[in-house]
Amino acid sequence: MRKSADVAHLEPRWPVVLAILVVILILTLLPNRVRALPMWLPPLLGIAMIVPMVALSLTSAKAPWLRTEWIVTVLFLVIAGLGVVDELIFLLTPMLRRPSEVNGLQLLASSIGVWASNVLIFSVAYWRTDRGGPEDRANHASTTPDWLFPADGAPEDAPVNWRPAFIDYLFLSSCTATAFSPAEAQPLTSRAKLLLMLESIISLVTIIAIVSRAINILGS
Repeated sequence: MRKSADVAHLEPRWPVVLAILVVILILTLLPNRVRALPMWLPPLLGIAMIVPMVALSLTSAKAPWLRTEWIVTVLFLVIAGLGVVDELIFLLTPMLRRPSEVNGLQLLASSIGVWASNVLIFSVAYWRTDRGGPEDRANHASTTPDWLFPADGAPEDAPVNWRPAFIDYLFLSSCTATAFSPAEAQPLTSRAKLLLMLESIISLVTIIAIVSRAINILGS
């Protein structure tokens, strides 16, 4: 962790805050039958995530808040990620054991919520992981990249001082969840490949097994 005096630039946090708020909203609005987390837990996780991000823009003592942000981000990713997996299991169980009791519209709405949560959670994971995290990227620290973006291979065509930001990782996550492969950035490290594989598997199960079943029920 770099000392606050060495943190010359901070990457804006507001896109990440918006993504976190959307995840919290989805996890809270999911029906009780598929909600894996208690209703009070997603808002609590969101507050724990947002407080250090807001504090970073209001205080000159960056280092303690950067450490706090790193810790709560890891906790958020682990708990929210496990919650999405549990919700996926809850959606699959009635399809396999009691298919006649499955409502197509409810199944479709729940599966879309799980898919969107998957995209947003992994976009935060990519943003937190790549090149040592947002502050190392913002200050152009010499860190091995986890993903190679097109702008990395053609710096003359990229904006001056370009560096990947949250929107780039959101696009990467969306492409991975839709095409089951990184359509833009290429993974370079083992942890990047593992994250992409995990997101693709969750998305594949959600789209093929659940969404297709929901559409089939609605069309029958």
